[in-house]
Amino acid sequence: MAVERTTGRVTRRRVRTRANLLDAAFSVFAAKGFGHVSIEEVCEAAGYSRGAFYSNFSSLDELFFALYRERADLIAEQVSGALALDGPGLDVPAAVDRVTDVLLLDRDWLLVKTDFLVHAARDPEVARSLLEHRARLRQAIADRLARARGHTALPAVLGDTDGAAHAVVAAYDGVTTQLLLDRDVEHARAWLKQLLTALLTDGRGTPDHRQN
Repeated sequence: MAVERTTGRVTRRRVRTRANLLDAAFSVFAAKGFGHVSIEEVCEAAGYSRGAFYSNFSSLDELFFALYRERADLIAEQVSGALALDGPGLDVPAAVDRVTDVLLLDRDWLLVKTDFLVHAARDPEVARSLLEHRARLRQAIADRLARARGHTALPAVLGDTDGAAHAVVAAYDGVTTQLLLDRDVEHARAWLKQLLTALLTDGRGTPDHRQN
C-alpha cells in the first residue's frame, strides 16, 4: 500500500514537472524562437535540472513537438466548442465572433506555431504531423458546418463543407501572418471576422439561404 502511494506521488510529480517544462518552454520559444534556445535555458526558466528535463524528453525537438501538439489540440478543441454552442442550427455571426476570440488572443502561440511550420517545412516527418493536425482542425469545422446544413446554408461558391473549412483555415493563416508583422490584434480580429462573415454568409452577416 505504501509503495502504491509513493508511486502515485512520483507519477503526479512527474506529470507536474513535464507540464512546468512545457509552460516554460512555451515562454522561451515565443521570446527567442526555436533554434535559438538551449535545454539549459528551458531548465532555468522552469527551475529544474537537466536530469528533470531528460526524464521527460529525449531532446529539445521532442519537447518542441510535444508543446506544439498540446497547444494545437487545445486550439482545435476551443474552435470546436465555439462552433457547437448554437444547437442544430448555426448563428454564423455569433459563431464567427466566438472563433476569432479563441484564435487571435495569443500572439505568443502564433510565434511558436510559425516556428513549427518552418521546422516542418524542412522535415517531412514533422510536416506529416502538422498536416494531420490541420486536417483535424478542418474536419472539426467541416463536421460542425455539415450538422448545420438544412438549418444554415453556405454560399454555393464554397462547394461543400470541406471547401468551407479550407477557406476558414486559409483566412486565418493570412490574417495571422499580418498580425505577426504589425502586432495589431484588434485589427486582425476585426479583419478575420469580416473575412469569415463574407465567406460563410451572403456578406451581410446573415446566412445565404440559396440552395447549394
